[in-house]
Amino acid sequence: MKTLKIFVLALVFPLLLSVNVHKFYVSVTEVAYVKEKTSVQIITRIFIDDLENALRHRYSKHLTLASENEAKEVEDYLQRYLKDKISIQINGKFVDYKFIGKEYDNDIVFCYLEIADVKDIKSFEISNKVLFESFDDQQNIVKLKINDQNKSFILINQSDKALLKF
Repeated sequence: MKTLKIFVLALVFPLLLSVNVHKFYVSVTEVAYVKEKTSVQIITRIFIDDLENALRHRYSKHLTLASENEAKEVEDYLQRYLKDKISIQINGKFVDYKFIGKEYDNDIVFCYLEIADVKDIKSFEISNKVLFESFDDQQNIVKLKINDQNKSFILINQSDKALLKF
C-alpha cells in the first residue's frame, strides 16, 4: 500500500508543479555606438516561436523562421515588423536604421541593425514594442553602450521607451 501511495504521488506531484510553470516572455536588444565607424550597431535577440506567432498573426501569413529552406518573404516581413516595433531618436530626431541581416542560434533569432553616419550623440531614445501585442507580460531588455556609458532598461507595455542623455 505504501508503495502504491509513493507511486501515485510520484505521478501527481510533477503535474501539480507544472500548473504553476509560466513562460517568461523577453527579448534583448544591445545598442553600441562605435565612434570610429560613426555608426550605431544594434543586435536584437528574440525567441523564434514567439516571433513566428507574432508575424503570422500580424500579417495573416504562415511564416516559418528557419536556417534552411526559409521563404524569401520571411526576411521582408521581419524587417517590416521591426520597423513598426522599434523606433530610435538621436539628438531628438527620428533616424532610420538598416536591416543588416539575421541568424539563428537554437531557439533565438539574432537581428542585426545599423544606423550609419552618426557623428555625435547627445541623447539617445529607443522605443521597443516587440511582441507587446502578443504577450501582456512581455519584457524587452535594452542595453545601451554609448559614449563610454553603459545603461540597461527593462521596457514593458506601459513604459516602452528608454532615454539616455549626455
